[in-house]
Amino acid sequence: MTQAGGFTFDLCKRNEFLEARGMKGPGFTKTGTTIAGVIFKDGVVLGADTRSTAGTTVADKNCEKIHYIAPNIYCCGAGTAADTENVTGMVASQLELHRLATGTQSRVITAMTLLKSHLFRYQGHVSAALVLGGVDFRGPHLFTVYPHGSTDSLPFCTMGSGSLNAMAVFEAGYKDDMSKEEAMELVARAIRSGVLNDLGSGSNVDLCVITKEGVEYKRNYEYLQGKTYERQFPQRFAAGSVPVVRERVYDIRRAVAVVEGEPMEMEG
Repeated sequence: MTQAGGFTFDLCKRNEFLEARGMKGPGFTKTGTTIAGVIFKDGVVLGADTRSTAGTTVADKNCEKIHYIAPNIYCCGAGTAADTENVTGMVASQLELHRLATGTQSRVITAMTLLKSHLFRYQGHVSAALVLGGVDFRGPHLFTVYPHGSTDSLPFCTMGSGSLNAMAVFEAGYKDDMSKEEAMELVARAIRSGVLNDLGSGSNVDLCVITKEGVEYKRNYEYLQGKTYERQFPQRFAAGSVPVVRERVYDIRRAVAVVEGEPMEMEG
C-alpha cells in the first residue's frame, strides 16, 4: 500500500458540521516567554527568561529555556514546554547519531533543517518557537524557527510574547563586530526588558555563550527576583504562641506489639 503525498482534509466538513451545531473547537493556549540571540565577533550569545506559566499561574519561577542540541549548538524555546523540550531532545539525539556515524562536528544548518522539517509536518500544531544558535567550521550562525516551519537567518533575533520589548533593545543597541562582553550585556538587557514589561515573562536571565573554543552556560546570569527573606527550617515557634484547643495522649506501649520471628535465609 503506497502512501499518497499532500494534505488530507477529510475531517474539515465534520468539523464545520459540529461547529454549526454549537460545539466549540479546541483553541490555542496563551504562552509567555522572552528569548533572544545575537551574533558577535567570535560567536553567538543566546538568552532567555526563566518563568514558566500554566494559564494565569506561575508554575515555575526558575525553569531552563535554553536547550542542548549539540556540543556546539544550543536552542532557546518558546511555546508549550513539552513541545520545546521534546522537539529539541529529538533533534539532539539525531545529531548525536550522525556525529557517531560520521565522526564530524554537527552543523548548525543541519539542526535547523531537522527542526523546520519536523515542525512543518504538523502545520503549527506543535507549539515550539525556537531561536537556534551555534558555531561550526563556517562560523557563527543564528536562526529563528517558527512553529509552522518557516525560518530566518539574522544577526539578532527575538521570539516569544516579550519579543517586541527585546527587539526594541536590539535595534537601539546592536552593532557589527561586538565583543563578547558587549553582546552579553546587550542580550541581558533585551531579556530584562521582556521580564519587566511582559506579563508572560519573568524571574531571572539565563545566557549561553557559544564560541569555537566551547560553550559557557551562565545559569541565572542576572537574578532579578530573588527572595528578600530567608526561611528557617524547621520553623520554630515560641512556647505559648499558639493556643492549645484539645489534647490527647496515647500510650504507644499498648498500641504496638513486638513479635519475635525466625530469621530468613536469603538466596545467593
